[in-house]
Amino acid sequence: MPSPRFIQLPPRENISEAERRERAAVFLAELQRRRTVRDFSDRPVPREIIEDCIRAAGAAPSGANMQPWHFAALADPALKHQIRVAAEREEEEFYQRRAPAEWLEALAALGTDARKPFLETAPWLIAIFSQPYRLDDDGNRMKHYYATESVGIATGFLIAALHHAGLTTLTHTPSPMGFLNKMLERPLHEKPLLLLVVGHPADGAMVPDIQRKTLPEISSFLA
Repeated sequence: MPSPRFIQLPPRENISEAERRERAAVFLAELQRRRTVRDFSDRPVPREIIEDCIRAAGAAPSGANMQPWHFAALADPALKHQIRVAAEREEEEFYQRRAPAEWLEALAALGTDARKPFLETAPWLIAIFSQPYRLDDDGNRMKHYYATESVGIATGFLIAALHHAGLTTLTHTPSPMGFLNKMLERPLHEKPLLLLVVGHPADGAMVPDIQRKTLPEISSFLA
């Protein structure tokens, strides 16, 4: 078993409590402006922006530093079309047969249905995969601990980074999503968790009139 190796913590800014409070408030205000959109423009987004945002996602903490994620970013129109066709096929089955009534009732307030044109319109799709294990050079399985939790954290980093870059996103979860492994040439043991649709909102894009829970509803403080 290798011995742990440590390096010096990178330098941190020495700022006042007032500056910390201001930064927290500014970041809060920025993320409160984040909204999921379903009407995307086809306006291009440079690949370099997507790359930097994925690098930000890769800075997320993970169980035992296994970094059990893969982000498959695609802009190819033909591939996006194939994904839309496959996703809509699953979505049609979901809305018509698999979804319980209470789930459909909850979705009704958002105005969603089986049609997913944004999968072709938006300039980028990022398929996010969780890796429950990896293979070493000898073909042996090496378990990744807390893979789903780690990928969830990294996805949050990615969404925040894309929003900070002035882009909009949509988290799309067709179920099942196994078709993504084949289309994107990912190993079968990887689990696709979601499709992140990325781009600019269409002119005049509308979003549902919803409210977020208040701080007392989502937190408790024991001090």
